[in-house]
Amino acid sequence: MTGIRPAHAVVVGASMAGTLAAHVLSRHVQAVTVVERDALPETPEHRKGVPQGRHAHLLWSNGARLIEKMLPGTTERLLTAGARRLGFPEDLLTLTAQGWQYRFPETQFAIVATRPLLDLTVRQQAFAAGNITVRERTEAVELLGDAGRVGGVVVRDVDSGRTERLVADLVVDAGGRGSRLRPWLAALGVPALEEDVVDAGVAYATRLFRAPPGATLRFPAVNVASDEKRGEPGRFGVVYPVEGGRWLATMSCTRGAQLPSREEEFVGFAEGLSHPIIADLLRDAEPLTPLFGSRSGANRRIYPERSAQWPEGLVVVGDSLSAFNPVYGHGMSSAARCADTLDREFGRGVGSTNALQRAVSSAVDDPWILAATKDIDYVGCRVEASDARLYGVDAEQRLRFAEAITTASLRSAKASAIVTEVMSLNAPQSELGSNRMLMAMRADERLPELTAPPLSALELAVVNLDAATVTPS
Repeated sequence: MTGIRPAHAVVVGASMAGTLAAHVLSRHVQAVTVVERDALPETPEHRKGVPQGRHAHLLWSNGARLIEKMLPGTTERLLTAGARRLGFPEDLLTLTAQGWQYRFPETQFAIVATRPLLDLTVRQQAFAAGNITVRERTEAVELLGDAGRVGGVVVRDVDSGRTERLVADLVVDAGGRGSRLRPWLAALGVPALEEDVVDAGVAYATRLFRAPPGATLRFPAVNVASDEKRGEPGRFGVVYPVEGGRWLATMSCTRGAQLPSREEEFVGFAEGLSHPIIADLLRDAEPLTPLFGSRSGANRRIYPERSAQWPEGLVVVGDSLSAFNPVYGHGMSSAARCADTLDREFGRGVGSTNALQRAVSSAVDDPWILAATKDIDYVGCRVEASDARLYGVDAEQRLRFAEAITTASLRSAKASAIVTEVMSLNAPQSELGSNRMLMAMRADERLPELTAPPLSALELAVVNLDAATVTPS
């Protein structure tokens, strides 16, 4: 495709990955068609095609900056609609297995809001280009072409059942965890792709609550992590301030633990976390929704770039390519990284879709290894993976190193800044083993270990808590 402006691209799925991919492609392709099975709401509403959409989401600064570059004004639109900009680690109350995190001054940030608001705000701008056509209530059912080249898709109208051939120079699979890429490729005679799966059996339960007046603006987000040193299934909880003066509370666990299935069990689960601060916050808060649960948190990655017979005209992005445990908040940023890579590579002059896919796959490597190396050590985690980085160090040594990094980052501002850079995807995962990190761990002054949640008197007052009644660690 070098030097040629493709006439038509089809994007399968109006996910965050598909939406951003369609937008950047509209700069390089004469016409873009987005095929989406759902009807896309015109207000911030949940839809079936985003199964994890009710749970807590954050858009890390790396993803936020990339989206802002692609769609200027997105951040301001989100904040105007009620989203919250959190400075990290300053605006986050975090308890890890190694203790409480000092709330050092902001070095990175994240945007928090409900997923429907995030999706709608991006979608309204991304699809504004005159050469993008969105086909709602339409699903892709097979690929056109052969093992050497994909030439479009066959689509089916969900309501009428009528099928149609959409001829295209480029097909982008952004179908998410429900992608049907594997049977589609088999039908073309393409050999099965390599796949890695790290599945800790993560499940989620979420409710929205009305926050106390002012709490969404003058109180930090809360994250109580699991204590993996106990050698038992992980249990986590977060409370994020979102639009509409609400708290979005998500409880999660790994295989072997039991999530609440009834509304009256929700706060009780929070009481059983490593610290009851979330239960303290929610006990008297007004619930606004029922309890919503899901089980789709496996880390899964395919490797089209390794295929000896990858067809021209096909690219895979987003969760179709690499899906992560959502607890780390990397999915939307990874989608942005895929789109940014498409934009950059097309701007350079694409040599082949195989080269394009290699570049896109490289863009998701850091979030993949961050999530997979964290989840692989949970009790009962099921692993089918060939990535040597997951097995290069024995589990005990890997845990010791991770614990040393976390311990340093809790009480050292320099170490915290490096970890935050990596977690927000602004620095490569390899930076955790860099000389800079080792020097911060060895030489930087460490503050005393915190024995209670680091909340100010004003913050406690906003949520009607008393320092004397907040449980020490």
